[in-house]
Formats: sequence, C-alpha cells, structure tokens
Amino acid sequence: MLKLFPRRTRSCERSRRDFLVDIGSLSALGLTLPNLLRATASATGRSASAAAESTDTASSDKGVNAILLWTRGGTSHHDSLDPKPDAGEEVRGEFAPIDTVVPGVQFTEMMPHFAAELGRFSVMRNLNPINGSHSVADYIMMSGHKFNPSFTHPCYGAVVSKELGYRSSLPPFIQLGTHVDHRFNGGLAGFLGLEHNAFVVPGDPNKKGFTVRDVTLPNGITAARVDRRREALKLVDTMQRQLGQQLDALAAIDTYYENAFNIITSPETKNAFDLSREDDKTRDAYGRTELGQSCLLARRMIEAGTRFVTVTSGGWDTHSNNFKGLRRLLPPFDQAFPALVADLGQRGLLDNTFVFWLTDFGRTPKINTNAGRDHWSTASIAAFAGAGVPGGQIIGETDDTGSQPVGDAVLPQDIAATVYSKLGIPLDTHHMTPDGRPVGLCAGSPVPELMG
Repeated sequence: MLKLFPRRTRSCERSRRDFLVDIGSLSALGLTLPNLLRATASATGRSASAAAESTDTASSDKGVNAILLWTRGGTSHHDSLDPKPDAGEEVRGEFAPIDTVVPGVQFTEMMPHFAAELGRFSVMRNLNPINGSHSVADYIMMSGHKFNPSFTHPCYGAVVSKELGYRSSLPPFIQLGTHVDHRFNGGLAGFLGLEHNAFVVPGDPNKKGFTVRDVTLPNGITAARVDRRREALKLVDTMQRQLGQQLDALAAIDTYYENAFNIITSPETKNAFDLSREDDKTRDAYGRTELGQSCLLARRMIEAGTRFVTVTSGGWDTHSNNFKGLRRLLPPFDQAFPALVADLGQRGLLDNTFVFWLTDFGRTPKINTNAGRDHWSTASIAAFAGAGVPGGQIIGETDDTGSQPVGDAVLPQDIAATVYSKLGIPLDTHHMTPDGRPVGLCAGSPVPELMG
C-alpha cells in the first residue's frame, strides 16, 4: 500500500525506511545494493549510472585488478602446503607428503592440484601473521595494519574502490559469500566511508537457481513492474520535497534509487552473474562446489569490470577433528585456486589480475587431544599468482616443526605493500579521515620475490 502523506522525521534515512515500508512491494528487490548506492551518492556525489556510461572506457582500462581468496578460521599450514614429514607424529599428522612439479618441494596428499600446477604461482611459507585471534585476523590480514579498537583502517578492496573507482556498471568491490568476521571491523571500509564497502553477494552459486538478490529480479517481478515502482518513487520524493524535507539528501536518494534500478535491469550485470553461460567443462574444472563456483564467478566479475573481488570460505577453525575436517575442506580449495589461475591465463587475463590467498593464521605444530590444531600466531602460509608474480616459487621456510619462519619473515604490512604495488596504488598515498587527519596507506615493503 502506498501512503500519500509520508510522516515527517528528522532523519532522511528514517524517512526513506518509512516510505519503503509503505510501498511494501519494493522489499522484494532487496536493499543491499540501494544501501551501497545511497552511501555513494550521499558521500561522494558520484553516481553508479555515470560509471555505467563509462563502460566503453572501462573496456580499454588495462589496470591491474585483484581476486582475494579468504579462508576464514585459519587453514593449517602443516596439513596443506608446508608439511613436516620428518617431524614426530604429534607434529606430522595424518597426511602423507607428495612431490610437486618443482623438484625438492612437497605438499600434502590433500593438495594434488596445487602440486601439479605450482609452476603457475608462488607459495609463501615465511609469513608471520602476528596474531592468533579471529576477527582481529580479518582486520590485520585484509588491511595490513595492526588492529586498532578505536580506529578502523580500510581493507584492500575498499582502498581499491576509493582510489580506482568504477570500471563498469558493476561495483568496484564485490565480496562473494559472507565468511568475513566483522566483529572488529575487519574487511570493511573503515574511515573511508560506507560507500567503499563491498557489495556482498550471499548464497551458493553452485546451487541450482542461484540468483543475486540485488541484481536478479525475483520470480514474478517484470521490467514493467520495476518501471512502475520507479514512477512511485519519483512521486513520493516529489511530495517529500514539497514538505521541505532535506532537499539535498533527497536529490541524492533519487540518484541512488535510479542507479539501483539501472543495475538491476542492466544486461551487463545480469550476464556477469549468470553462470549458466559457462560451459560444463569450465564449471567442472573449478569444481561443482560453493568455493569452486564462487571462484568462477569471481573471474566473471573481473571480466565484467569489477576491480577487486573477495571470495570467502568458512569453517577452517579446526580445533577438533582437524584431519576429518580438512578432508572435506581442502579438496574444493585445492581444485578451485589452481583452476582460477589457469583459466585466467588461458583467457589472457592473468597479466592484469593479481590473485592471492590468505587465511587468519596458522595452526599449532602439535596436535591436541581432540585430534585438532589450535590457533598459531607466528607462522602461516599464502599463495600468489598473476600480475607478474613468478611461478614455481617457494618463498621462505619455517623451522622443523613449522613453529616460526627461518630468517626474515613476511608481515601483513608487507603483503599490503605488495597488493597495492601490484595494483598501481602508490605506497605513499594518504587518506583523510572525516576529522581531517591524514592516514598513510601502508607501512610495509613489497615482497621482492613477488614483484617479478
């Protein structure tokens, strides 16, 4: 039901929420994307529709984009890419070592695709995550900054959104899946503002009938109905102006709702999220799993103009039944990451797409009494490909029990410096906080082995 006399309120947000309730049927379209566009229009004055008009320019944009695979919970380095076959059974664990294509380098038997495709990417074994706490890990590993409870640094994707902006009608920063722990503001835009947060796509793209809530019209919603709702929005906004309510903000609301409708009905957007356009051979190569199809969707997002995609996977906190859990978790990851790198290479996209895998931290060298491994704050692993990263490298090493790096360690701020260097964002960049304080982008140094 549409009420013709909206209530006066002090808050533009409250007014908008009231009228959405009154309109009712608009809720079927979802609010995530409009909320994103609301922040963008209000804070920056830059509309996504203007970005959509620049699609032709985007097609000639040869800048580097990025895909981050985030395994939330802390993936065991011992049981994947840094095995210790000569250590005692309490450290070695259940998985046998296997040879890789690089002589002298071994992974565990759970990583056969990584072992066969190591020539395409680099694996880092000397990463010190400097933390052993969930949520804090999301903050540190996704920003390269030490956790600050009173001040939130932006994550990588948010900085990319701020610095590089739109490349097509798609948002510049997209997160696939919901496995990012935001309790301490990890994975968010922080002081850069809500407009630079990720556009989050929930759900499992491997499921039949997968749709994206904000860019796929629900069953029964036709383009004609969207047009009618657009006219209803215009009517209500006109009436609110006549009542003298926050004219500038309402003008911005017109823009972001128009943008939301444009993106929902954009053929470019629909095509990008439509995995049925991929042939079965390609889909099978990634694996018919949530993680596999999310990685395939990430590739499609990059092709369609998104600059930074975070693919998330949960359930990696293996305090108990570590080996049983990893027998389920590792195979989809082992298949998806190498497939993504290979597919990008075959399509000529790897030179301008930086692909990297991070996780919270490592796991304890000794297996606990519950057949699990607990949090470990001084040793972890990562993998990198594309944008000039040499293949076939093992960067650094840990000691005989996988407890700590031997020699120089790579820190999260060095990962950040590498990410920004690959993406062409100067490391001396400063951003201003809302109260006018300059904040440096990064305090680390690029990892030389990854710079090519």
